[in-house]
Amino acid sequence: MSIKSFLIGQPIETEKEKHERLSRITGLAIFSSDALSSVAYATEEILLALVVAGAALLNYQMGIAAAIAALIVIVSTSYFQTIHAYPSGGGSYIVAKDNLGTNAGLIAGASLLIDYVLTVAVSITAGVAALTSAIPGLYAHKVLLSLVAIVLLMLGNLRGVREAGKIFSIPTYVFIISVFALIAVGLARYFGGDTAAPPAQLEATGGYIAIFVVLKAFASGCTALTGIEAVSNGIRAFRAPEPRNASITLLWMAGILGTMFIGITFLAEHYAIVPVDNETVLSQLTAAIFHKGAFYYLVQFATALILIMAANTSFADFPRLSSVMSADGFMPRQFGSRGDRLVFSNGIVILGLIAILLVIMFKGETHALIPLYAVGVFLSFTLSQSGMVRHWFRLRGKRWIGKMLINGLGAVTTAVALVVIAAAKFTHGAWIVIIAIPVIVYLTKQIKSHYDSVADQLSLQGRKRQVEYSHHSVIVPVSGAHQAVINAIRYAKALSNDVVAVYVCFDPMETTRVKQKWNTHGMGVPLIVLESEYRSVIEPLMEYIDGVRETHKGGVITVVLPEFVPERWWQHLLHNQTAWLIKGILLFKRGVVSTSVPFHLDK
Repeated sequence: MSIKSFLIGQPIETEKEKHERLSRITGLAIFSSDALSSVAYATEEILLALVVAGAALLNYQMGIAAAIAALIVIVSTSYFQTIHAYPSGGGSYIVAKDNLGTNAGLIAGASLLIDYVLTVAVSITAGVAALTSAIPGLYAHKVLLSLVAIVLLMLGNLRGVREAGKIFSIPTYVFIISVFALIAVGLARYFGGDTAAPPAQLEATGGYIAIFVVLKAFASGCTALTGIEAVSNGIRAFRAPEPRNASITLLWMAGILGTMFIGITFLAEHYAIVPVDNETVLSQLTAAIFHKGAFYYLVQFATALILIMAANTSFADFPRLSSVMSADGFMPRQFGSRGDRLVFSNGIVILGLIAILLVIMFKGETHALIPLYAVGVFLSFTLSQSGMVRHWFRLRGKRWIGKMLINGLGAVTTAVALVVIAAAKFTHGAWIVIIAIPVIVYLTKQIKSHYDSVADQLSLQGRKRQVEYSHHSVIVPVSGAHQAVINAIRYAKALSNDVVAVYVCFDPMETTRVKQKWNTHGMGVPLIVLESEYRSVIEPLMEYIDGVRETHKGGVITVVLPEFVPERWWQHLLHNQTAWLIKGILLFKRGVVSTSVPFHLDK
């Protein structure tokens, strides 16, 4: 407990939950770091797709960026309406489930869960890439650095929402200020006539290949929209009035995101930046404007930090979404439990472990993970906005037609983007996500079916009154005659008059000595000796228990296990754990109860 308190802090009382909520300033850092950080690699992903066809198609980058910026405006406006329509939070899952049905809700939920996991992996590896761009000597250790970053984020979030906001606010705002400074200086030089590196003015190639490349670049650049839905999922984390604070934070995020994305893309075109190995586009752009001085390293380290912090959005939203789905019975109940620091600790830990596995599998390569990205989030966008269209049509409140048209536009545009992304990235890894979503939906339905079955079987409604057990047999497996065994025999005799001790014979001479001791110290309890042809305690013991069950079919059996407990934890390793194995097996036998009688040793 002392180690746990050192790592995540002292437990927080439940009644203090309202004091742990976020202001707009800290909320922007917690829920917007994913979206804002995407400007560090969204432009690069566009260029990576375009440069495949040569420099000729690079002239399209600003047009693509403008289309994506328009999409940011549409989607953020749509989610602004969602926040006020669903002030309790839940985002795409709740909206889709309430308006389009359970299946649509589960698809949206599965899509977001996948996206949150990928956000952690992509953001962390991209942050490490920014760091290794500034310090190339660290490139060989990028996987290790990524794993360390995930663990630190996991621990930071386990400390609580408000404390995580304090920790992660500074890197977010340092990044925002440094990028705006970069854009401002870059634009000043551009309008001042800086032509040191003019953009390529080459005529674009035509035909279907060019169209496909441009669409693929658009699909890659749409990673800039990931994270926009995060605020709508975490409304309840804000201070009152929650919907107002959440919606204002969403508008701040959209404005900052769109401005930074357009600014970086414009300057990248002006300075003719193209992707290269071992250095990011943002690093090249900063070096072109400021050279590799103090500001360059400030931008790089701020970028590395914000990209790592971007994963924090997932650590805030994955546990919340899991808890909402858990409350509906579609996720394990453990995800709905708050930990010592009033956060959903199980969701945080599971997210971290899955992200670690992904980073190891893809060897810390951001570009290998990117193709899996954005499919899930755009599917959830489309379902959420379609659900909002149905919502306004059903309620038909004040100005409902205008609201419905806004969400309808969001649904259409995100659906088109989804088709483009899925088609362009399918062979590059998007097929994995397309398969994973229905698999997760199937598993959530199986979980729900199990919980429903359990609730039905545990219900007392309509059940006949249960008759009492006709007989109580008590069996005490013993390894010999000693204090721990005699202690268990005393307890067993207090439970029933039908008590037997069972000893499994391996060595006839040792069995003779045990019988002699038992005659003196056995307290009148019969000792049953079982032969074990293959030197196994478990098999003959279970056969004996099954035989007693057959003899007394209307009765119950209690298996009393004598256990001596050493004073120090490491001393447990010096003794066999047969009692644990027996308890594990008996748990699945009907009509059999196991209980342990500990005998505590001094040293």
